[in-house]
Amino acid sequence: MDLRDLDRRALAAAGAAVNRVKRADLARPTPCGDWTLGQLLGHMIGHNRGFAAAAAGKPTVPEVWDDLTPPADPRKAYAESAALVTKAFSDRTLLDRKIEVYGYGTFTAPTVLGMHFVDFLVHGWDVAKSIGADAALDPELSAAAMKIALRWPTDRPSKAFGVMVEPPAGAATGDQLVAYLGRSPGWSPGH
Repeated sequence: MDLRDLDRRALAAAGAAVNRVKRADLARPTPCGDWTLGQLLGHMIGHNRGFAAAAAGKPTVPEVWDDLTPPADPRKAYAESAALVTKAFSDRTLLDRKIEVYGYGTFTAPTVLGMHFVDFLVHGWDVAKSIGADAALDPELSAAAMKIALRWPTDRPSKAFGVMVEPPAGAATGDQLVAYLGRSPGWSPGH
């Protein structure tokens, strides 16, 4: 499993959802607790920038990671941040390093790539659900993300995800993944 390729694919899938967002959508609710869609996009863009800086060995700047400011141009801001993190993650020496992830600690690069991959695959789902678009996740990406996510505790809320919810019987792997990470697969804007 090439984590960099999986991450690029998750970024692209999330980007496809972001590209459907209109300025009027930014106040919509999301499956991410109390965050509006604008705040979720601010979080995604900030985390792309934060992961990119961390992968490049730059100091952790909380203001980058924690910025929930809705972007004026979501498509442009997301695309620029995705390009930054993709470039940083493509560095040849990346896999030999440890990387500090703000608020979580220092990890091996493969662990950090896995964190980013799962986060962005699920946040792409969050964005699609928020705007009422098709949110079905790629089965291959979902299976790979589930292998990574199963290493994380889900019996209590964390900084990253909520408490696991029970997926419907026979749920697709993508629905199992989002349920494992505390989201209701049937969530809708009117929930």
